[in-house]
Amino acid sequence: MMLADKIKKYHVVLVSQSPRRRELLKGLEIAFEATSVDADETYPTHLQGAEVPCFITQAKAQAYVPFLQENTLAITADTVVSIDGKILGKPANKAEAIEMLRTLSGNKHEVITAVCLFTKRNKRLFNAVSEVYFKPLSDQEIEHYIDTYQPFDKAGSYGVQEWIGYIGIEKIVGSYYNVMGLPIQRLYQELTHFIQEDEKI
Repeated sequence: MMLADKIKKYHVVLVSQSPRRRELLKGLEIAFEATSVDADETYPTHLQGAEVPCFITQAKAQAYVPFLQENTLAITADTVVSIDGKILGKPANKAEAIEMLRTLSGNKHEVITAVCLFTKRNKRLFNAVSEVYFKPLSDQEIEHYIDTYQPFDKAGSYGVQEWIGYIGIEKIVGSYYNVMGLPIQRLYQELTHFIQEDEKI
């Protein structure tokens, strides 16, 4: 039986404001509702790498728990960019966005997305890592991208599917869709296992 059939007994909810995550989840051909929730996205400063998005996505999940119904299967996610041990989240303004893209210019960084699947009975947390290699970017390219695309809702201040990705990314090792914000192939596998587990509880 296909996942789209197995999951029909659930009311699937994607708890995310991201239009990119909503677009990617649609690609799995499953019916879902998209919503958002207010969650504190700050994290302890001692956390590193994948620990950061794992912490934040669990905070988002916890914020949604009061809305869970008996047949709800909810999905939360968080994406960060990590370079040389430093976490880059969403830029607060143009100056921060410029600084982030200058940091990424000519370097390799990691994009880490954590995903939490949960019902009233069960929870599953996983993360995926992709390596992204940027060519050296000129200040003119950086300013054009920021002024035109306003990437203030994106970790690391860029969208792989936008102009900066077309002209700047030399290579990706790992999932392209993870860099967009949702490791969709991995999510397909994890949802399949999660439903099997949930049925046994």
